[in-house]
Amino acid sequence: MTATIKLPERAHDPETALSDASRVPATTRESSFEIIGKRGAPVVVVLGGISASRHVASSPSDPTAGWWENVVGRGRPIDTDRFRVLGIDYAPDGTTPNVVSTADQADRVAFALDHLGVRRAHAVIGASYGGMVALALGARHRERAGRLIVISAAHRSDPVSTALRHLQRRVIELGSATGRERDAIAIARGIAMTTYLTAEHLAERIAPDAPADRRALESRIGNFLKSRGEQFADRWTSERYTALSLSLDLHDVIPEAIQIPTCVIAVSSDRLVPVEDCRELARRLGGPAQIIELDSPFGHDAFLGDACRIAPFVAELLKIDTGVVQ
Repeated sequence: MTATIKLPERAHDPETALSDASRVPATTRESSFEIIGKRGAPVVVVLGGISASRHVASSPSDPTAGWWENVVGRGRPIDTDRFRVLGIDYAPDGTTPNVVSTADQADRVAFALDHLGVRRAHAVIGASYGGMVALALGARHRERAGRLIVISAAHRSDPVSTALRHLQRRVIELGSATGRERDAIAIARGIAMTTYLTAEHLAERIAPDAPADRRALESRIGNFLKSRGEQFADRWTSERYTALSLSLDLHDVIPEAIQIPTCVIAVSSDRLVPVEDCRELARRLGGPAQIIELDSPFGHDAFLGDACRIAPFVAELLKIDTGVVQ
């Protein structure tokens, strides 16, 4: 099921609302979401990084691969035979330079749950930016989730990460002013890629047989970053990139306000979200809390590139009864 609809604060008849969006009041907030899995099963909200979308995994209605295809699906760690999986598209929609906060994104999740008639999700799983959104939801809509699973995210942005993103936004601003917006987005994304991955992974992926010629090595690395950046630029606007980049930097949640049981999964090699920040988050959380620390050559991107290390913990956490009544 995929829907782009006007979401009411409370959906009295979610099945009717989904099949006939015209019956939903036109004055309410617009959001786009997708939900897959066994009808009537507990709902698990899954949120990824800024480049993630509502399409978390393939389903009969959309067989294309989702952004977390190796984790979500029938027989996978987040089993769609046991759970319904809800994903959302982040605001803004890419056409306006809106300033958007992680609290705004959390509101979108709450509106989607309202529309589906779900009082409380079994769990909210968020990785990277999605982990920030999960924390915002825990502080802002504490009654809407039985558990939070927060991967590679903390209650605030690390100052060095903020500095790097500020420079990325300046690159985009300069590119937009000089008629080279697409090139600027590609460069900004390339810079971001250097913070997502570790030096070990770059060496293994790009130069396992490092040539003696340093210029050849530089060219390999440059081509990798250019390719990734251009793929990203094909799908993004400067307005959307700037808005979500700034949203990362402005993220600020008071951990003590989160009373929901929360597990923080931290990656020791993550340079974008230092493990010390994750430890502080876990220590200060207002409700039951635990932290799991892993290592991975994928660094911040471990939830994508090294999901086999993270997914088993997620699967075990989902087995815990949260007493959710939907």
